[in-house]
Amino acid sequence: MKGCDISVIILSLNEEKHIRRCLESASHITDQLFVVDCYSTDKTAEIAESLGAKIFYNNWPGLYAVQFNWALDNLPIRTKWILRLDADEYLSPELIDEIKTELPSAPEDVSGVLVTLGRVFLGRKIKRGTTGIKLLRLFKYKYGRCEERFMDEHITLSEGKTIEFQNELVDHNLNDLGWWTQKHNGYAVREAIDLLDTEYDLSGYLEREENNEIGTQAARKRSVKSGYVRMPLFLRSFMYFFYRYFIRLGFLDGKEGFLWHFLQGWWYRTLVDARIWEVKRACGNDREKIRQYINDNFHFVI
Repeated sequence: MKGCDISVIILSLNEEKHIRRCLESASHITDQLFVVDCYSTDKTAEIAESLGAKIFYNNWPGLYAVQFNWALDNLPIRTKWILRLDADEYLSPELIDEIKTELPSAPEDVSGVLVTLGRVFLGRKIKRGTTGIKLLRLFKYKYGRCEERFMDEHITLSEGKTIEFQNELVDHNLNDLGWWTQKHNGYAVREAIDLLDTEYDLSGYLEREENNEIGTQAARKRSVKSGYVRMPLFLRSFMYFFYRYFIRLGFLDGKEGFLWHFLQGWWYRTLVDARIWEVKRACGNDREKIRQYINDNFHFVI
């Protein structure tokens, strides 16, 4: 085994645009590269195999977390650490060096590492508005699981502490705006369910979450989300855009910055609120009716 004592797990479905870049960056830290594919019809598997990745197939179970946890339970992992990567992400050279230098000397009571999320949208690095996000992506094998939420799922640790690395894991999707808007149209249903769950605790998740370590950044994000759900529908999406674009200076990132903050911060959030409005118009604040509506109309069991 070369490099660090890490296995990289990537979930994929028709990711031939991204998989080479992702695997080539990961190969700088390890040769233990696992791709769990949902029977792609493009060249994803062929490219991955040519780069030395081990390919495993599993039908899409409906939620990212379920697929990732299947990978944790079924892959022949022999390393101390796991790195979770999406196919359209890659490690910056600085993060590669930081992992190589700092991870081997991490204290034994550390079970997770938070890394900084960088973002490139339409070819431009987004430097303002949504910066400073830390994600728990690197964790000890057998100590972490992906929480089974509809959206905004994080790795939870059964024990141990977390530390922070300073450099970036970069999210840079190469598809066009048509693909992006179509994908987020699908995300909107899951995000609406997640917000309704946050507001009404439909799944009983909030009580269970108190016992898990998901990292300071994720916990802070959840706290913000709890406040967000108490704000008026539709007004909150505009206020979120205003905060990102004006207060946090997103307008300084040019046309790409405007499109990022408008589409992801306002348009998408308004679409989510529209789906929530549909549910509440039909069910009011009745938790059981909301749960049944989600089951009947969105085909998710909660």
